[in-house]
Amino acid sequence: MQSPAVLRKPDTLRSYVENYLRESIMEGRFLPGQRLVERELCELLDVSRPSVREALRKLEAEKLIVIVPHRGPMVASISAQEARDLYAIRALMESYAVQEFSRLASNEQVSRLEATVKRLHIEAENPDRRRLLKAKADFYDVILGGCGNALVSEMLLNLLSRISLLRATSFSRHDRLPESLKEIDQLFALIKARNPEGAREAARLHVVNAEKAAMAVLNQEDTAPIAAGK
Repeated sequence: MQSPAVLRKPDTLRSYVENYLRESIMEGRFLPGQRLVERELCELLDVSRPSVREALRKLEAEKLIVIVPHRGPMVASISAQEARDLYAIRALMESYAVQEFSRLASNEQVSRLEATVKRLHIEAENPDRRRLLKAKADFYDVILGGCGNALVSEMLLNLLSRISLLRATSFSRHDRLPESLKEIDQLFALIKARNPEGAREAARLHVVNAEKAAMAVLNQEDTAPIAAGK
């Protein structure tokens, strides 16, 4: 029986490979610094090498992978400075998007957002972190879909993969998740009350706190090899 990938049209096949690799990186199946061997990816996905190479080029443009001389493609690592820069952009864009969503979203969109918040609480009890990250992504998808600014949505969606990597890092601090859920509950309450200014500030603080948690984890990772070598 043929693999579903073999039956896909060329354009769909390219998207299939890109999406698989992107999601695998975002969800931690491929780790920072890990080599991505074209032959192994071809066998895994049952696709041709050109399809894999095109997907890798796209992910390189998104800064999810880097091409290392003599080693080939590898999953990108994020430095502490890059993380700080990304969180700064995220705070500006997301706080604005939340403000505009609170102001412009329909009642139906607010109800959809409430459903994603409830799902976040459910997935917080699930040991599969990938489902939790997907639930958080769905939360932001609703906000971006109702903020009324296509450019902000496009820019944030282009950063979504790297933001998800950092979000996964911040969740790895054991006490961050309960804090994050409380912040999201407060954020949603302000949105539901149609308080744009309050929602904007709550969104900014949520990102600031996520940055603190992620930076603490990144700093630990940076010092771990030194400690191991003592």
